[in-house]
Amino acid sequence: MNLFRNDVLQGMTFLVTGASSGIGRATAMLLAECGARVVLNGRDEERLNETLTSLIGTGHLAFATALETADQTNDWVKGLLETTGPLNGVFHSAGIEMIRPVRMIKQAQLEDVLGSSLFAAFGMARALSGKNALVDGASLVFMSSVAGSTGQVGMTAYSAAKAAIDGMVRSLACELAPRQIRVNSIAAGAVQTAMHERLTKGSGDDAAQAYANSHLLGFGTPADVAQAAVYLLSPASRWVTGTTMFVDGGYTVR
Repeated sequence: MNLFRNDVLQGMTFLVTGASSGIGRATAMLLAECGARVVLNGRDEERLNETLTSLIGTGHLAFATALETADQTNDWVKGLLETTGPLNGVFHSAGIEMIRPVRMIKQAQLEDVLGSSLFAAFGMARALSGKNALVDGASLVFMSSVAGSTGQVGMTAYSAAKAAIDGMVRSLACELAPRQIRVNSIAAGAVQTAMHERLTKGSGDDAAQAYANSHLLGFGTPADVAQAAVYLLSPASRWVTGTTMFVDGGYTVR
């Protein structure tokens, strides 16, 4: 359900990473419904093209690329801008999950978790802070998680990555404020996506029910987060920057 006018983002261009599924796909679709041109990024070319063909409107683009390091992401974004021109905003939704006790986490696994979430975010921020990368008044939104501010067994690496995103957002907001560029993150609770299914797979019925009960409003959907993302990307959030918006069905107040 689209709660925004279908022309509220007319003439604007937004980059969405992680757009091949889940929250990234839902946000890309909602942006298009609001009149925006959407540039899609994701690892899986086939699923990314499925997202592309589902978008309302014309002029949308898709580029299948795994964003894993700061330098690689910086270079990729700079090359992308030669095609798209300055962006009105970015929603960085890409990331991978991992549930593993800290005693079992190796360097390579840590780099995998940090790579697509934190390192790619830094590279993106570096490229977008350059001249003519963003229009004045643009908005950057980075996907975070309640795991960044709450503890859970087996989530040390994932929690560290998301806590780092929230910290990065606060300082980046200060750096980009002179151009009225806003920077925020969204800390989501349990959203019913393929990632959610992988994280909860193998849990017993009692554990699954307890997890659901920890969300006062139940589990969320990708569309729930997409509505928040489009608000933060739109001019409606003109006076919102340096914040982490919790979209978690009440998880963090339990």
